[in-house]
Amino acid sequence: MMDWNALYRRLCEQIPSLELRRDEPMSRHTSFQVGGPVPLLALPKNEEEVQRVLSVAVVEFGVKPFFMGKGTNLLVSDAGADLLVVKAYDGLSRLELLPEGEWPGHRTVRAGSGVSLARLANFALAHGLTGLEFAQGIPGSVGGGVYMNAGAYGGELGQMISSVSSVSCPDEEFVREHLNPQFSYRHSQFQEGDEFILRASFSLKPGGRAEIKAKMDDLAQRRKSKQPLEYPSAGSTFKRPAPVDGQPVYAAALIDQCGLKGLTVGGAQVSEKHAGFVINRGGAACRDIIELMTQVREQVFKETGITLEPEVRYLGLEGEGWNF
Repeated sequence: MMDWNALYRRLCEQIPSLELRRDEPMSRHTSFQVGGPVPLLALPKNEEEVQRVLSVAVVEFGVKPFFMGKGTNLLVSDAGADLLVVKAYDGLSRLELLPEGEWPGHRTVRAGSGVSLARLANFALAHGLTGLEFAQGIPGSVGGGVYMNAGAYGGELGQMISSVSSVSCPDEEFVREHLNPQFSYRHSQFQEGDEFILRASFSLKPGGRAEIKAKMDDLAQRRKSKQPLEYPSAGSTFKRPAPVDGQPVYAAALIDQCGLKGLTVGGAQVSEKHAGFVINRGGAACRDIIELMTQVREQVFKETGITLEPEVRYLGLEGEGWNF
């Protein structure tokens, strides 16, 4: 059994500047606002602290950390998880415009993994760079966005990324530079390994600030009018299914077609405003959300033959989880 007290003491000893929290409720760190405690939550302020956390946890204690960003795509068990969680959001926050673009006619913006996507998009706007307008309304971080290849309204981060820097377990001393990393729909190569994303570079084209701002305002208004932003959620709950007979298929349309808007389990509900969102109407538990997702998945399959796959990631105790 892991001695979390010993790991806590060692981390405090080796990294006095590191913010560490004991028995931290994950409901404070997820957009769903649900989730029980983890024995240790580390909030590194810079890349050096990340590497030192990994050196102590992985090399000395054999502990594989769970890496997270802003927690906007994460569902955590009511019982919590027996893990060291390393959270990048707010800590790795450097954001800079590099002198020259890596691609002809482009400029490069480099962002730490803890930078919010809204801040990244507004930074690009301030420098007259286009391509990230869609990202302003995505409530995640650069690290989580790279990991999931976050996207909206036809845009994806992977379309703009020229390189990603990461550190892996147990090779925590070496920063890896991934040039032109591989992305696909809601997937990146970083989902296949144990790498902490430190920063990413985005190659963007110059554009008119007025046009960029107008597009961002239009997308913001569309989000406000169509999405249940007033309730805690993880955004789109299910991935877009594969095309059927060459035609695109959307999870929200299938859920709506099956008459599931408003379906409720405990404090969790399929949004009446947007069927693609499962929301926390107040007091929802993780088990409510999972049961609701299960019912939606089963009904959609029964009526359409299409299997919905979760876009949300699950974190829980060993042996727990959904049977998806």
